[in-house]
Amino acid sequence: MENIRNFVIISHIDHGKSTLADRFLELTETVPKNKMRPQYLDMMDLERERGITIKMQPVRMNYFFEGKEYVLNLIDTPGHVDFSYEVSRSLAAVEGAILLVDASKGIQAQTVANLEQAKAQKLKIVPVLNKIDLPQAQIEESAKEVSGLLEVEEKEILKISAKYGQGVKGLIEEVIKRVPPPRQDQERNKFLRALIFDLKYDPFKGVIAFVRIFGGEVGEGDKIYLLQNKISGKVKEVGYFRPHLLSEEKLEAGDIGYIATGIKESGKVRVGDTICLERFKSETMAFPGYKEPKPMIFASFYPKRPQDFDLLKEALAKIKLTDPSLTFEPEAKEGLGRGFRLGFLGNLHAEIISERIGREEKLEIVVSTPSVLYK
Repeated sequence: MENIRNFVIISHIDHGKSTLADRFLELTETVPKNKMRPQYLDMMDLERERGITIKMQPVRMNYFFEGKEYVLNLIDTPGHVDFSYEVSRSLAAVEGAILLVDASKGIQAQTVANLEQAKAQKLKIVPVLNKIDLPQAQIEESAKEVSGLLEVEEKEILKISAKYGQGVKGLIEEVIKRVPPPRQDQERNKFLRALIFDLKYDPFKGVIAFVRIFGGEVGEGDKIYLLQNKISGKVKEVGYFRPHLLSEEKLEAGDIGYIATGIKESGKVRVGDTICLERFKSETMAFPGYKEPKPMIFASFYPKRPQDFDLLKEALAKIKLTDPSLTFEPEAKEGLGRGFRLGFLGNLHAEIISERIGREEKLEIVVSTPSVLYK
């Protein structure tokens, strides 16, 4: 526990989060050099093509410092406002946040929004100026701006070039020094208490929950219970993000990892729920969960072939599992037949969902022009 550090990188879009994550992976030798590629933690083709992070991605790294081995659990988060719900969910799983600011642009809107969320979670903030290698970098001005925003001395602000690796080793070591070890339940040895901060689906293992373990431990074969949705499961597998899923014997208090729940009904597991051991469900306190964001814009999605309605419904349910900010409900229109009314956090969000349905589910759809709901 004392040697674990759980943290996120937060910033405005294009300030260098994914590049910094790449340098961390290289320095900690988490990914072999011959397998390294830019934006390594951006797993979706769409992310790499557009150069933006859409989904949060955790990774477990190991680093030796002052004679001790540390476990560094990083969650890389999106910077675009349309995917800010990804950020808010990841913050509940960590103790620290690297606040990354582009020295050539200074503090931007999403920097402040993400910072406020991190402060609300009482996270230890590690301020960092990036892109100091750029000729147009305004290092002194940006440092003053960050110093004023955080009410810290300028000497506490680290200065790096993620692109060239300058200052990145020092940053890792400052994360170890400044970010506290994991928060834990008082009775951590007695009860499993795990917070679900993200989900994915596997046809063989069922719903895979991305979790932070706050108390107890969990392993293959354990009978688990989800306190909010009141559903039981039998653990098929547990493990860490390396960043691919790597199975382990068990997860313990302080760990960030995954639990293959064995639950096949994707709609019955939600982010923000609490996983406990079934035999201790009456004694385990649930986490408060997450407040789901309200959609800002709406659009109608219709299958080009009417017989694909059920396939579209399945596709939307699968995407909603990994993106709970998406809402959808059935509707029908003359000439188009049966389809769905979808709610999104913004235009980019709508665009990405439309593309994912085409790419991942191979479905052709008709999409209406997005509209804003006025009250």
